[in-house]
Amino acid sequence: MAKSYKEIMNNITTFIFDVDGVLTDGSVVVNTKGEMLRTMHTRDGFAMKAAVEAGYNVCVISGGSNEGVRLRLRNLGLTDIHLGVANKVETFDEYTDVYNIKPEQVLYMGDDIPDFPVMKLVGLPTCPQDACPEIKGISSYISHVKGGKGAVRDVIEQVMKVQGKWMENFNGKHD
Repeated sequence: MAKSYKEIMNNITTFIFDVDGVLTDGSVVVNTKGEMLRTMHTRDGFAMKAAVEAGYNVCVISGGSNEGVRLRLRNLGLTDIHLGVANKVETFDEYTDVYNIKPEQVLYMGDDIPDFPVMKLVGLPTCPQDACPEIKGISSYISHVKGGKGAVRDVIEQVMKVQGKWMENFNGKHD
C-alpha cells in the first residue's frame, strides 16, 4: 500500500522550490527599463525563514535569473539559491550530493513543465493549486493555494506540524 503524503512528510529534511508560479503567481511586470518585477507573498517568506531556523535545508532552483529574487531569498536566510538554471536535474543532483541528501527526503514544489523531470526524482513532489495539468498529474500533494499566494507556506507548515516543529522556536523576530 502506498504511503500517504502526510506519512512521507515525516521524512522530509529538505525543501526545494521553483520561483515563477510557486514563490510568485507567475506574473511578470516589465517596467520601461525592461526590468522584470515579481511579487512574493510574505507568508511564504515567513515559512521559509522558519524552516531554515528549524534546521531544514531550503533551496531554490529556477530557470529565471532575477537578482531581486536572489536578494529577497538571501534576506530570508537561504544560502542555496540557484537561478538561471537550464538543467534542474543536474542542479538537484549536485545539491543533494553536496549535502548528502537522499531524494526521498526532499519535498519539491514546481508548477510547470521545466519542473517535471526533477519532480519525478523526489520523495514528495508537490505543486500549487494552479499548476499545469502535467505537474498536477505527478504531484503527491496539490496545495489548495495558488502559486505566489501562500502555497509554499502551506507545504512547509504541514511538514513542520507533522514533525512537531511548527511554532517550536518562534520568538517574534520574523519578517
